[in-house]
Amino acid sequence: MIDFFAAYCRPCQRKLPALEALHRRQPQLAIVGVSLDETGDAARKSVTRHHLTFPVVHDAGNVLAGRLRVTELPISFVVDGQGRIRWVGGPDQPDDALVRAVAALTGPP
Repeated sequence: MIDFFAAYCRPCQRKLPALEALHRRQPQLAIVGVSLDETGDAARKSVTRHHLTFPVVHDAGNVLAGRLRVTELPISFVVDGQGRIRWVGGPDQPDDALVRAVAALTGPP
């Protein structure tokens, strides 16, 4: 699962604790956070503030965001074991949509 976020994005900051909880419930689920902040420091502050234990990378220059055509935040991609994107959830998704999308691929936690 790939989640794009930024410190300036309030919905993103509200979502990060739920992602951390999902990661703790399903440690076998690979989650990677991608920060679109201007600096790596801002990304590290989000990691510290939310006690994130999954990897977070800083997308300097929005290279990853550009490849996946990210135009709004927050946005998450659920990817299967073959690297195919199976679900994309943007800011208008209900809170449980991501959990349901993950469960559809991995089974219930």
